[in-house]
Amino acid sequence: AALLREILYKTKVYMAKKDKAMEEGQVHDYDIKLEAMIPVLKKEIPINAHAHRADDIFTAIRIAKEFDIDITLDHCTEGHLIADDLAKEGKAAIIGPTFGHRSKFELQNKVWETPKFLVEAGVKIAITTDSPVTPLNYLSLCAGLAHKAGLSEMDALKAITINAAEITGISNRVGSIEPGKDADIVIFDGNPIKDLDYHTYITIIDGKIVYKRA
Repeated sequence: AALLREILYKTKVYMAKKDKAMEEGQVHDYDIKLEAMIPVLKKEIPINAHAHRADDIFTAIRIAKEFDIDITLDHCTEGHLIADDLAKEGKAAIIGPTFGHRSKFELQNKVWETPKFLVEAGVKIAITTDSPVTPLNYLSLCAGLAHKAGLSEMDALKAITINAAEITGISNRVGSIEPGKDADIVIFDGNPIKDLDYHTYITIIDGKIVYKRA
């Protein structure tokens, strides 16, 4: 938290000095690291807050408020313990990777029901495999296991499509089938949320068929 606050503060000061130098027609000292953080303070991109535990999740939220920046709460392993509080904060949560072991202290409270509890509390969620921690091709399986743990089928599907796109700021292009969006579509011969034995039948990218199952 201290390191994040430090770089955000330094970036804020750097931006002020840069703006002043440009107004006065002066050359400012260029810092490539701080330049990379300017879009964060301008709310052009969010910070990805790696937070498993409840205290770390709220630390990320406090810093976001302090510097008036956008964040995504990545992992949210203990989100089910603070679901109502997260809903009050109006923050979305990216859940995962749940398909794995409780291999470290931060994961001791990991449960499959986290997506269900968060959605019931009113929190928008997405599901992640945190690839390559869990391979990306297991994404639909993770959504399916969340459904088996109580998340509705529709909410499980949204968690790996439109919700994920909205949380990451690219829903103007992907996440749903609508006029004007990228024509990236996958057609299966089964239900990827409920079935294990299904196959990709057709894959369409930018409106062109790039794969068709024989």
